[in-house]
Amino acid sequence: MKLQKTIKDEVKLVGKGLFGGQDATVTFRPGPEDAGIVFVRTDVANAVRIPAIAPSIAERSRRTSIKKGDISIETVEHCLAAVRALEIDNLTIEVEGPELPSPDCSSAEYVRILKSAGVVEQKNPRKEFIIHKAVSVSAADATIYALPDTDGDLNITYDLDYGAHPAIGRQVFSYRVTPESFETGMAPARTFLLEPEAREFQARGLGTHLGPSEILVIDSDGPVKNAYRFPNECVRHKIVDLIGDLMLVGRPVLGRIVAYKSGHALNQQLVRKLYEAVQQQERVDRFGTDAILDIRRIQKILPHRYPFLLVDKIIEVEGDTRIKGVKNVTFNEQFFQGHFPGTPVMPGVLIVEAMAQVSGLLFAQRLEHTGKLAMLLSMDSVKLRKPVVPGDQLILIAETVRLRRRTAHCKCLAMVGDVVAAEAEIKFILVDDEKV
Repeated sequence: MKLQKTIKDEVKLVGKGLFGGQDATVTFRPGPEDAGIVFVRTDVANAVRIPAIAPSIAERSRRTSIKKGDISIETVEHCLAAVRALEIDNLTIEVEGPELPSPDCSSAEYVRILKSAGVVEQKNPRKEFIIHKAVSVSAADATIYALPDTDGDLNITYDLDYGAHPAIGRQVFSYRVTPESFETGMAPARTFLLEPEAREFQARGLGTHLGPSEILVIDSDGPVKNAYRFPNECVRHKIVDLIGDLMLVGRPVLGRIVAYKSGHALNQQLVRKLYEAVQQQERVDRFGTDAILDIRRIQKILPHRYPFLLVDKIIEVEGDTRIKGVKNVTFNEQFFQGHFPGTPVMPGVLIVEAMAQVSGLLFAQRLEHTGKLAMLLSMDSVKLRKPVVPGDQLILIAETVRLRRRTAHCKCLAMVGDVVAAEAEIKFILVDDEKV
């Protein structure tokens, strides 16, 4: 049985952020058992704690950042890669500044400083996520697969394809994550930019504190005023980034990852899917079901009943802004008797109604103590993109766009697998409960 680990002593790292160039100080402190990796932004009023998990991901270009409310911490991937490689499970990372320092644009200094703190075992068993079912994400021509593996480790194969670029071309590398191999063979690999990208970044005021000797800038002849640390340094750094991003699943991932041309944005899509799988498994382990709200609790909130109750369970709630529910579509649904005999298709209006009911469950928690109820007011931008047939499982997602004194507005999706079956923007009017 593997035990959780943390660091023995407090250590600090001082430097400048990669993109913004601001001074930053990072203090690493031992974390209690089962606490996970938690960042704390200390240079703002009322220090803000941001757990290193998928819901904290902030949308950024070419880096991984996390946020809580309006407070963010930029470029966490190099730090998290070192944490993962050294098998650290619990850690408090205090950050004074908007961005983590990025010494030499690699993960090497993070490995060094954390090793100097000493890595020690704790009493509780380590919480890991073992990939049992294949998961994939893609965008344009980039793809990542998360696959089961019998090795019991994290194995990554990355295919970096820059086509005819003479200095990079195509690099394929496979790597099994271990503390020893990461320190010497992966952590020193640096962030890289093509020369036109570097000029564009600095024109936008990003990375202006860096010269060619401090970051790997590559032109057609190779590194500009610099040299490779490895012949395939570019693909090695892509793997480092991926290792760091995977830490936002909230626990170490075990399995095989195969990536083609992926970057942070696609990595984060995979992370969100794996995080959802972790949460689902935890609900099954604790409650015997993956439902946050089962049908009995849904009936206590919604007034709808058969045959018009179109939500079977709620499997995800993110605060008061997002909710995800499930409708299992069976051949026994009453509406299939007439829509259409011989070619059963779920009526589009009922798909929209199912999305509205999920939205109602989200607003119900927001309005629980206000004396208000949300009544359907309008539907806009309704698009039916895929027929829903018996055997399909509808995943219903609603996100709050705006909540005002008298109206509420949400954006909804109905998914079958990874395919959008329907979408709509739904508005509600808020009325006094006693008037209904």
